[in-house]
Amino acid sequence: MMFITAFMMNILLTLRTISCRLVNEKERVKAMEERLQKVIAQSGYTSRRKAEELIQQGKVTVNGEVVTVLGTKVTKKDTICVNGKMINKEDKVYYLFYKPEKCVCTMSDEHDRTCVADYFSDSNERVYPVGRLDYDTTGALFMTNDGEFANLIMHPSSHLEKVYEVSVKGLLTKAEKNQLEKGIYLEGVKTLPCEIAITGNDEEHGTTMLMIRLVEGKNRQIKKMFEEVGHPVKRLRRIMIGPIDLKGLTPGTYRRLKPHEVNVLRTMALKKKNANKK
Repeated sequence: MMFITAFMMNILLTLRTISCRLVNEKERVKAMEERLQKVIAQSGYTSRRKAEELIQQGKVTVNGEVVTVLGTKVTKKDTICVNGKMINKEDKVYYLFYKPEKCVCTMSDEHDRTCVADYFSDSNERVYPVGRLDYDTTGALFMTNDGEFANLIMHPSSHLEKVYEVSVKGLLTKAEKNQLEKGIYLEGVKTLPCEIAITGNDEEHGTTMLMIRLVEGKNRQIKKMFEEVGHPVKRLRRIMIGPIDLKGLTPGTYRRLKPHEVNVLRTMALKKKNANKK
């Protein structure tokens, strides 16, 4: 009788162990699961909102099956295709690139101009620019294959501070400086307040050198601002995005962002984005 009882106890303990392992495995798999639209965005294929549209349009498959339900959970083991092409599952990378002059912020150019992609031809990952700088503007530009990070940084409500060195035609007056700092109307919309520090005046060549700190990044905004007060921009260089500056880089070179730098940027952007929702 005692032998049977001990035997049954061993069976119960074995079953309990197996059950615990199954539960732990389910929890481990669940922890690895991500929403489908998030995985597509993180791959750098497109934004999360656009990914949702593609899912609803039936253009996304998981392991060969069309998925149209938003929020569907997937893991790294799943094969995900968008418009028949498998999305990239490479590790996420983040770079700070010192964009030179005469370079477009695209992956290719129909006019055969130099593109930012040309400077990353030796990279194992296919990275994309986070935002843009004009053809003749130089300076700090993030490059990544993390679509979700890129969209967060570029979102208007993130309000990451950016600092630029600017040379403008003519001698900027104190009144014009104050006007720009308070905000001016461009195409019917008032710009947000900014900070301007005049760093030098070249009276011989009629040039004002200055630094401007702002949180907006509308198309050609700085050039339009100074044109509005009669001082066309002669030279423009972005020297800082958030706390990240160009130290140690020269035009056409880049460095990998450190994990804590990526975390700081993400935290700052999320904090400001959430604050703007209130």
